[in-house]
Amino acid sequence: MSSMQDTTTTVARPAGPQPDELDAAEPPSFEEFFEGEHGGLYGALRLLTRDGHEAEELMQDAFLKLLERWDRVRGLDDPSGYLYRTALNLFRSRRRRLRTAVARSLRPAPAADELAEVEAREAAAQALSRLTPRQRAAVVLVHVLGFTSEEAARAMCVKASTVRVLAGRGRAALREGVGEGDG
Repeated sequence: MSSMQDTTTTVARPAGPQPDELDAAEPPSFEEFFEGEHGGLYGALRLLTRDGHEAEELMQDAFLKLLERWDRVRGLDDPSGYLYRTALNLFRSRRRRLRTAVARSLRPAPAADELAEVEAREAAAQALSRLTPRQRAAVVLVHVLGFTSEEAARAMCVKASTVRVLAGRGRAALREGVGEGDG
């Protein structure tokens, strides 16, 4: 009977560390962690974002941040929790930036200075009043309304060359008027 006790107490164990000892001693590599977590994280982010592409981008960004800190994260009690918290922080940050961008784009434009517009229009009208009626018509048609000299000529019932001469003389008179106003 004593020989039977010897065989039962000496059970052969495989050489090397046991699975329980590996889990306690050696945290998983990043690749192993990624393989184990990416499916669940993608699914959670897909439900959160309702967009597969955005979920994938957030998942990649979260794993990238985790990889940058893997030396510290791998020793944590729950690296999965750190991964999910990182992904949710990225999601919140992205939403916050999006809200800010939308708010900025929807802000009303600053109110136009109506007084300055009236003053500019009055100054232009005063400067144009110094021109002859034909010069004024040529300048307005060509330079303000953007007509070609041929189109302006048809509107004024003159030749295109006449419109070019009238517009040139009108511009010269306006330059002289501006020079006199400054002095």
